[in-house]
Amino acid sequence: MNTPQLIDLHFQDTAGVIASYVFDTGDGLAVVDPGPASTLGALEEGLGALGAGIGDLRHVLLTHIHFDHAGAAGTLLARVPRARVYVHERGAPHLARPERLLASATQIYGDQMDRLWGELQPIDLDRLVPLGEDQGLRLGGCEARVLATPGHAVHHVSFHVGDALFVGDVAGIRLDQRQTPRAPTPPPDIALEDWRRSVALLRGLDARTLHLAHFGVYDQSEAHWDGLLRTMAQDAERVRMGLERGQRPEAISEEFTATLLDELATEGADLPARYEFACPPWMSVQGLLRYWQRQAARAGRGDA
Repeated sequence: MNTPQLIDLHFQDTAGVIASYVFDTGDGLAVVDPGPASTLGALEEGLGALGAGIGDLRHVLLTHIHFDHAGAAGTLLARVPRARVYVHERGAPHLARPERLLASATQIYGDQMDRLWGELQPIDLDRLVPLGEDQGLRLGGCEARVLATPGHAVHHVSFHVGDALFVGDVAGIRLDQRQTPRAPTPPPDIALEDWRRSVALLRGLDARTLHLAHFGVYDQSEAHWDGLLRTMAQDAERVRMGLERGQRPEAISEEFTATLLDELATEGADLPARYEFACPPWMSVQGLLRYWQRQAARAGRGDA
């Protein structure tokens, strides 16, 4: 299992929505983004199909701490005493004391929290490995590089292991080869300038494959990154123009969603429904509205 293996977590019994990646380090298995606790059974089944089990995991690598990527980490560690979690130093305290994380997510998901994500168990600090901005990381016999890649989240990192880049959400949502990548922009801390810098960093690396959480493995290519930057700029501009016209958030969201789904339909008739489930457009609008409002506030203060 030296080559990273994709495990489909079948989120909400739907294929092709959330992926985890597993590889052998020579010192147990590493899993990148184990997903939410609600899909832990699918992770276990996927490991079983590879001839392994939960007990073989030693290294839990998190690109960031959003529930769809990291929610199962605490439950995993409770079951596997020798495993540790590797996460950006700004995300680590929230995994040890998840009250604020839970409160923030509950504002968005309300009484659907348990159905969507399952339990978020706290993690003892001595089992968390805080990661810096750019560092090497030895996992058994594997050498990895940790890269700070903010934009989607201030605490987002990517992992460069051999020919593979594990990119979480910073490389966008891409559900199959036909689809142009698109940036998931939920609140609270979308930063488009940081995102563009992260893209510039990643596209310059000597890597062959991009491993996306949503969803699949793609070639490291100029076309992928150019498509992501183009659609990210278009989506952001649509929200900005709605604000400039004085539209209400509901109207901006409705118009944004219709345009997005129409564009996806030109790439594949099945893509609009699949994308809307994987990355609800209204959440992306919320994040971009917050981004532009922060930009306006900074301009009003005369910030650089």
